[in-house]
Order: sequence, then structure tokens, then C-alpha cells
Amino acid sequence: MNAPLPATAAEPRLTSLSHGGGCGCKIAPGVLSEILKGTARLPMPPELLVGIETADDAAVYQLNDEQALIATTDFFMPIVDDPYDFGRIAATNAISDVYAMGGKPIMALALVGMPISVLSTATIGRILEGGESVCKAAGIPIAGGHTIDSVEPIYGLVALGLVHPKRVKRNADARPGDVLVLGKPLGVGVLSAALKKEKLDAAGYERMISTTTRLNTPGPELAAIDGVHALTDVTGFGLAGHALELARGAKLSLDIEWNKVPVLEGVRELARAGFVTGASGRNWAGYGAEIAVPKGFEDAELALLTDPQTSGGLLVSCAPETVDQVLAVFRSHGFGQAAVIGQARAGTAGARLTIR
Repeated sequence: MNAPLPATAAEPRLTSLSHGGGCGCKIAPGVLSEILKGTARLPMPPELLVGIETADDAAVYQLNDEQALIATTDFFMPIVDDPYDFGRIAATNAISDVYAMGGKPIMALALVGMPISVLSTATIGRILEGGESVCKAAGIPIAGGHTIDSVEPIYGLVALGLVHPKRVKRNADARPGDVLVLGKPLGVGVLSAALKKEKLDAAGYERMISTTTRLNTPGPELAAIDGVHALTDVTGFGLAGHALELARGAKLSLDIEWNKVPVLEGVRELARAGFVTGASGRNWAGYGAEIAVPKGFEDAELALLTDPQTSGGLLVSCAPETVDQVLAVFRSHGFGQAAVIGQARAGTAGARLTIR
């Protein structure tokens, strides 16, 4: 067994130890589809309300007439160098999937893989403390977990939650005429790319931490609104990828008004300067054939459309008459940049997602 590094020894930057950070570590959508091909044919019990068939955010298993269990897991390599912030971001991202199903978190299990010959026990402890702080904010315990000695630092959670079976919000239940609302601005992947190259200033870092550690607490309240038909969260496949999952599941086409999509301050300038992730290009290669973009759409804008979001915002598909109520829920939870970004329409033979 490798000996742990003494707490006083010099340590490398956390991001230098990972080949990809945050949700940018996800396997490219095209490759993932090939890997999972055929698994949906496995027999599923009737109590399993949500499985893998629509690439939803979590599994949901009905326990009784009043309760269904939400189960999900998320983990990744460092997206930032500060160990406490890394733990916070990873935990927030994992718990988000419970909120995205309309549920309330009840507990978590920690998933920890660390290169113990490279990182000190103090640094690893700070990562875990960051995760614990987010679980405390969500009102849940970390009730256990598993640890391994790994080549790259890995941290995340198994997150469990409860939801009423009739309030489960899948990503496949959008309806024609629905309005799309996005809860958080885009740009986390771009900021992480700039950070890794040491080109992100203090203000940019603060914006990045602020958005990635904000729990998607509006989820349960949104699920209680009858006119909210579908929910998902925007993570590693970018806005385009997760919007496509919503469109495919409901057999609809989506129109996104690009000038209405919120973007974090300073991100466009960084993207135009070339600070984009490799995951952005892999995302486009995996699903770009299903998307129509305007003539002359800039490369930087395309990178934002496919930008992997770590702990990104909720994407809501709701009836037009409930839009004000949905926005009010977001505002009441401190999501001041939540915005209407598009609409759903009956599916066509062409692109499932059109950027206007």
C-alpha cells in the first residue's frame, strides 16, 4: 500500500492530477450510447417508475402509495484546486439529481478515490469536509460510503431522496406548446478551462463557485405545480445535450431563443479567447446532427451551447400559464438569473433542437 503524503509536504494542484474536471469527465454521449446499447431490454419491475430508458437524472422506485425512493450517484475528478471547494461542488452536483426528479434528499453515501501517495490526509479531509458542508445545508447526513486508493482524485455521492409517486418529474414528459425555463446561467466549463490554464481572475472564480455550490432547491416546489410537465438538470452534456434528452423522450422538437439564454459574466470573452473544454467538442460530435443552428453561429457560441455544466441549473418544461409561477419559485430560492429560453412543439422529421 502506498504511504499517505505528510500534511506538510508540497502538493500538486488538484486539477493537474485529473485528465478532465467536473462533469466534463463524462463519457461522450455517442460513446455512452454505444456502451449502454441493449441494457434497456433488461426486465424492469412495475415498481420502478423511472429507469434508464430515457436517460433520466435518477432512478425512482415506488415504495407505497405515498412514497417513492429516488436513487442517484455522481462523482468526478477535480474542477478546482481548492479541496474544500471541490468537495462542495461535487456534493452539490450529486444532490441536484434528486431535486431534478422533484424530490427531497434524505441521505447520502460518500464515494472517495484518492492518490494517497500524492495528496496529504489533510487535503483529502478538506475535500470530505466540503461535501459534508453541502449535505448539512441540504439537511441530510452522510451515512456511509466507500474509499479506494486511485490514480486520480475522485469524489462524489450516492444521493437518496423521497417524492410522492404522483409528483415524480421525468425528463420525458414535456408537451407541445410548453415553455422552457432555465434556472442557472451557462459557462462553468469555460471558467474551468480558464482556471486550469491559470487565466481565471478572482471575480471569475467567485462566480464559478457561487453557481456550482448553489443547491437546486426549487425542485420539489416546481414538482408540486400541476403545469410543470418535465424537469431535468443541465450537466455534462451541456444545454444542448440535456435539452435533446428532453426532446427525444417526449418525441418533440424544441426551439431555443439563444439571446435569452443566461450566461455567466465574462464567459463569452473567455470562450472567444479559446478557453473551452475538450468535452464541448465531444458533445457536439455526439449529437450535433440533431441540432440546427443559425448561419454564421460563432464557434464560441457553439462551445457555450455544448459547454459541460458541473452542478448546472434545472431545465423546466411547463405550460405557458404557469411560467410566472415557475419564475417566482426560482426567485424565492435566490435564482435571480432564471429565464424563459424557448418552447416545445410537435416533433418533425428534421432537427429535434433548433437554435434561433
